[in-house]
Amino acid sequence: MTSPARPRPAPHHDGAALNAPHHDGAALYVADEAPVLGDTVTVLVRVPRADGAERVWIRSPHDGEPAFSAGTLDRVTAAETWWRCGLRVRNPVTGYRFLLDGGPRGYRWLNGAGVHAHDVPDTADFRLSTADPPPDWARDGYVYQIFLDRFARSAAAAGRPPPPWAEPAQWDDPVVSTGTSTGRQFYGGDLDGVTEHLDHLGALGVDTLYLTPFFPAESNHRYNASSFHAVDPLLGGDEALVRLARQVHARGWHLLGDLTVNHCGDTHPWFRRALADPEAAERRFFYFAGPRSDRYADWLGHRSLPKFRHTSAELRRRLLDGPKSVAGRWLDPPYGLDGWRVDVANMAGRHGAEDVNAEVARGLRATLRQVSPQALLLAEHCHDASADLAGDGWHGTMNYSGFTRPLWAWVRSPEPQDHHYLGLPVRAPRLGAESFARAVRAFSAAVPWRSAAASWSLLGSHDSARIRTVVGAPEVAEVAAGLLFTMVGTPMVFAGDEIGLEGRLGEDARRPFPWHRRDRWDRRTMVCYRRLAALRREHEALRRGGLRWVHAAGDALCFLRESARERLLVLAARAPHRPLRLPAAPLGLTGEAPNLYGGADPLRAAPGEPVTLPGDGPAFQVWRLA
Repeated sequence: MTSPARPRPAPHHDGAALNAPHHDGAALYVADEAPVLGDTVTVLVRVPRADGAERVWIRSPHDGEPAFSAGTLDRVTAAETWWRCGLRVRNPVTGYRFLLDGGPRGYRWLNGAGVHAHDVPDTADFRLSTADPPPDWARDGYVYQIFLDRFARSAAAAGRPPPPWAEPAQWDDPVVSTGTSTGRQFYGGDLDGVTEHLDHLGALGVDTLYLTPFFPAESNHRYNASSFHAVDPLLGGDEALVRLARQVHARGWHLLGDLTVNHCGDTHPWFRRALADPEAAERRFFYFAGPRSDRYADWLGHRSLPKFRHTSAELRRRLLDGPKSVAGRWLDPPYGLDGWRVDVANMAGRHGAEDVNAEVARGLRATLRQVSPQALLLAEHCHDASADLAGDGWHGTMNYSGFTRPLWAWVRSPEPQDHHYLGLPVRAPRLGAESFARAVRAFSAAVPWRSAAASWSLLGSHDSARIRTVVGAPEVAEVAAGLLFTMVGTPMVFAGDEIGLEGRLGEDARRPFPWHRRDRWDRRTMVCYRRLAALRREHEALRRGGLRWVHAAGDALCFLRESARERLLVLAARAPHRPLRLPAAPLGLTGEAPNLYGGADPLRAAPGEPVTLPGDGPAFQVWRLA
């Protein structure tokens, strides 16, 4: 007796997200990302045929009251329908989302977080701002962070005696990661040392240098400035910064400084006068417990970092406002900085019941606009920055929450971790690709697209563990680097990541760059960074294109980067996984798609058949579809 034949299972198809309506803030969908009040901006919605929406409206508040405008058909292709809507810019920040109706799925909303079959609040609406946009060069940049004490020493550094606070160290000495010596351990890197190694950065494809503070201070990190009016003599003084700036600008690159507007050092003359004289103008620069008290507010319990009180107009005049302020004077020749990364920007101007953070950001932005209109204002912000990025303040942020933290949770080694999870009181979890995609989308949905694009994506910094320590395997570090260079945002690399340096804590990660130990460099990683930088530079879609998620689950994620000129498909895998079967028509795949990175075979699809993506891993692949 024979057994009855079992029904054959239906073939598995991935890429269900390709059948969802899509809009984002890239130029493919938004005709003008920098409108003025009263403009009507054309915005487009892509609706796949499988979705079947029959009507589309755009919803946007007018002085707080929602208004609707019906969309019209823009064009129809074999795979999708494009709808055109007119968005009237009625307020300085204009939020909008789309109402879709008809077809098998009926009533739905489309906002920055995706498609919803229920009513949604305004928090994830798309946004347009009438404020001046970030400088155009920043969108295309590749930023390299240099911690000045540990990057390179010029020959002149040997002739500078260490200051009394310092505990001198040899370049090969291990970093003291905890205890009172962490801020005192002094390796003596200087600005001329940076200048001498610009060819290394050029070979990597770097075009923007970000320097940690160069002001005098009684620490190796220099975030406790004792002056804002000179370059630390230990770094070579003002002339060394001029020499570096000239060389950087001669290459067509940009140079960013690091400005602390939340606090200064307790040796700063402003603070010393505030302590000595209760009647001094500087007394109002800080938070004292009483008119005659010597108790003051500091940054997170660090007594050497007294906190600025930005309700003082005189403080803002000296520090923030205008070309003669601290923020303004370093943008002028002969230094000509191209902007500032602002330390702990999320806390500046915030203390108890007082919150003038928006005024601090606007004041800085106005100064940049007046002194150097193409300068960048980038905020350090380790948490949810959405409330601070919509207006005319920070251009963008260091995107720890919307990129670094979710990426760590996906690529981290499965082995037990002995480092904390970017400021949280727990070890880094190990989560699937779906968690990464959801977190990235949630944070990007809460800010204007141009702010997300100008924000820095980073695998780590001088304040975190190194990515190589987080992931363990160099192959997985390459996957992380691939996402750094291909997702929305400006890639920022901490000096040494490109040669595989390790470090389990922020201080441990600040190991001196081993210029004299090149046999210890991971050459494969360095080649990877060079190739990925070149890929981003050569393809507009990676710098200015939109992003559509295709698949995110478990060990693999896949997305499209698209501009009007090209469409790229990216596949990242932290481990081997089931090969992905994607419908060819929604991908726009016709003929053969060459592989641009990763070495996989070209993609091909027979008419009416899905295309299969390889399941090997760890691996990072990029194909050009059109």
